Amino acid sequence: MPRIQAIGLGVPQYCVPQRAVQELVAQRFAPAFPEIQRYLTIFRHAQIDTRYLVRPLEWWHEPRSFAECNAIFIEEALNLSCQAIEACLQPLDLTPNDIDHLVVVTTTGLAAPSLDARLMQRLGMQPQTRRTPIWGLGCAGGLGGLNTAFDYLRAEPNQRVLLINVEFCSLTYLADDFSKRNLIATSLFGDGVTAVLLEGDQVAPRGSGLGQIVGTLSHLYPDSAEIMGWNVVNSGFEVVFSSRIPSIVREEFRPLLEQFLAQHGLSQADLGRYLLHPGGAKVVQAYQESLHLADADLAVSRAVLREYGNMSSATIFFVMQQALAAQPLAKDEYGLLAVFGPGFSAELGLIRGE
Repeated sequence: MPRIQAIGLGVPQYCVPQRAVQELVAQRFAPAFPEIQRYLTIFRHAQIDTRYLVRPLEWWHEPRSFAECNAIFIEEALNLSCQAIEACLQPLDLTPNDIDHLVVVTTTGLAAPSLDARLMQRLGMQPQTRRTPIWGLGCAGGLGGLNTAFDYLRAEPNQRVLLINVEFCSLTYLADDFSKRNLIATSLFGDGVTAVLLEGDQVAPRGSGLGQIVGTLSHLYPDSAEIMGWNVVNSGFEVVFSSRIPSIVREEFRPLLEQFLAQHGLSQADLGRYLLHPGGAKVVQAYQESLHLADADLAVSRAVLREYGNMSSATIFFVMQQALAAQPLAKDEYGLLAVFGPGFSAELGLIRGE
């Protein structure tokens, strides 16, 4: 079975307290949103202390064009991807030229040539390295990319895949959108990049690794396109964010998980670890209620949300990196990976300690 060998993080340099973001939003929203003070409790209820951004908070005092934001997206995507790649590969004494397939996932910016091509040029990778850009999966893109790499490595078990997740949610902020959904998004999302090394089972491992990938599942809910995503407007990406998301997770997660585990002859009782994407405080609570989990099962998900916010597709790998660095999977211990995203969709993964 393919395995997850290492994870590297790319963290932007600007650490911003939640209180400071709240004050900026209060300033920006007040002229068009007379009841803004009543809604600022959203920032406290988000259970986020800090977030990391690719620009200092003062940069958002003025409206920014989509062209300006997207140019910064490309610049910082390359810089922070290189940082994450080095953190991932260097401890294993590997270089980008040891990679056979580069997968790059994002939903918060656009590039043509795509980011994978630009990264190959920046890093001097072999020109025949396979590459796959993935766009539009939102928060689900972390496991969407992992599942793509898993399928590839089952066909090419002697190869390595490097999966990059690049998300700068702050650059999608629309200063002229005074909707409640934009207020919620501004209280929640941050920036981050991850690099994940995956190897086929015929590659000699370097180090202990993080776990074998036992299986994956992708699920699209019918008639749910309006739940989450973007509306593309002249100024950029306008957030679509339904208040129904926590209730959908609460009602739908458990039956989907049971179906997934049954495919592998398992039940929830066989799971030792829960590595779940913290889409927001209410989503984490919905996980807990749906699966009847203890607080300890979700401690790392909540800790990542508190320190970094929701970094869309990159977040699940921040959770994995923190959880498995602190306590690696025991031999034959199963861990569940789960995210929800636009579509409305779910991506699940099952890993096992070696």
